[in-house]
Amino acid sequence: MSMDTKPPDTSVSAGDDSRLKREFGTVGLLFTAVGSIIGSGWLFGALDAAQMAGPAAVLSWAIGAVMFIFIGMTYSELGTMFPHSGGVARYPHYSFGSFTSFSMGWVTWIAAAAVAPVEVLAVVQYSTNWLSWLQRLDENNEAVLTPAGTGISVLLMAIFVAVNFFGVRWFARINNVLVWWKLAIILLVIAVFFAMGFTTDHFSMGGEVGGFAPYGAQGVFSAVASAGIAFSFFGFRQGVELAGETDNPKRNVPLTMIGSVVLCGVIYVLLQIAFIGAVPTGAIKAEGWQAVGAHFSSHGDVLATFGPLAAIAGILGAVWLAGLLYADAIISPGDTGLIYAGVTARISYAMGRNGNAPAGLAKVNSTGVPWVSLILAFAVGCFFFLPFPGWSQLVEFVTNSTVLSFGCGPLVLLAMRKQLPEQTRPFSLGKLGPAVSFVALWSTNLIVYWTGWDTNWKLFLAIGLGYVLMAVHHATTKQRTPALDFRYGWWVLVWFAGLALVSYLGDFPKKAEGAGNLGVLGLGLGAAATFVLSGLVVWLALRSTLPAARVREILAEQDPQDA
Repeated sequence: MSMDTKPPDTSVSAGDDSRLKREFGTVGLLFTAVGSIIGSGWLFGALDAAQMAGPAAVLSWAIGAVMFIFIGMTYSELGTMFPHSGGVARYPHYSFGSFTSFSMGWVTWIAAAAVAPVEVLAVVQYSTNWLSWLQRLDENNEAVLTPAGTGISVLLMAIFVAVNFFGVRWFARINNVLVWWKLAIILLVIAVFFAMGFTTDHFSMGGEVGGFAPYGAQGVFSAVASAGIAFSFFGFRQGVELAGETDNPKRNVPLTMIGSVVLCGVIYVLLQIAFIGAVPTGAIKAEGWQAVGAHFSSHGDVLATFGPLAAIAGILGAVWLAGLLYADAIISPGDTGLIYAGVTARISYAMGRNGNAPAGLAKVNSTGVPWVSLILAFAVGCFFFLPFPGWSQLVEFVTNSTVLSFGCGPLVLLAMRKQLPEQTRPFSLGKLGPAVSFVALWSTNLIVYWTGWDTNWKLFLAIGLGYVLMAVHHATTKQRTPALDFRYGWWVLVWFAGLALVSYLGDFPKKAEGAGNLGVLGLGLGAAATFVLSGLVVWLALRSTLPAARVREILAEQDPQDA
């Protein structure tokens, strides 16, 4: 990897984002990513991962971090080449045209639109400990919002939108303070758990408990996708989504994309180790790791559901820490929800800029905020407050859709080396680019596969709905829309169909009986199938790239609102 110090190349000058304010500095952008990563995932993830993988959940967090480092490396090269806000949705448009950019933009948007509501639900779920009227348990013992809880949730979403309306400078200042708080709390939890209740015996307990990896490799990899681990790392994307609003993309984008994952990955691994060592031994011996949450205390599974880390703190006698955790359960998810309300708006803003969504979504107010897209994010986010399944199941849907959206970045990186080899790359992966890109794409496909068919079929149904909306938009809009470029993007359908087939043939997750999948492919064969699929997608995509001249035209286009 290298940092190119040559003067910027001016042969391709992309007219972009003149109305957006470049007010994120180095710390501001990094802390936006860190603040987004440390949301509700750490509050629930340690328990969920332990129940799926036992002590080997430590490996799950490490594997997840490594996967996202590879993905982040590819976006670091792209983000410094084209520091455009909403880059995850816009980059596919540059290399493969409108059909590909809509496909990936739609997947990205539906995933991001659900994150802020997920974080709101986390806030409400923890708050139910002292405001019992916010939620109730349904017949399946799932927490659902009461009418009053729905109203509070909508109000929280409205606050997220209001803060984002004031522009990124005020938002960045608020976020920097909140991130320092979040880092302090999570490090404090780790220190207290190690000091007051840690025992190494939990990592090697045999017998019915099953030792270090009681549920084998499948449990380890399933936890990456389904225990909130992958979900917890998604915040690294802020480095590219807000690249058009930072003062020094060359320095700040790579630092944010890679540094945030490394920093938070180390913290999460330490938290999982502390959690495994501090869980009451009796809770483990009762029914094994898979049911450890139900035996934290005499309060039963209700306390574990609404605050597992606080429950352990109370058992250890650190009641003061439990109080801080319940306060942080509002601050950490709230901060992440605040961030994603803005990110979701910038994704639909990018689609409006690409021309494959209504142009009104790209309208920006005087403070540099895409306000129409922000209102749309609020309206759709409130839809998720309907009585859907609980936090964990919604997180699984967010995980597979978000990870899938990241998969196009490695392909664009490889395509751009073919299309614009002369383009200056302030941050370059050099000769490692092809290998890193393949591993990054394979990682995205693996995580989708590990999520399991029970969740994946909903994702592919949502993708189908997106294509219906695209067809309606092209048939009814009066605005000038770009050519569909299907001849350059048809391979996306092969990718999606291949993933759906592999998932349907797979046996993930084993926990979901009657999920409808065939269970023919296990862990090893599934990994091999996604490896072959990744190679096929790379080959097809690189044979279908837009001509270099057309890429230059797209990059040189100027939004009429910028003129």
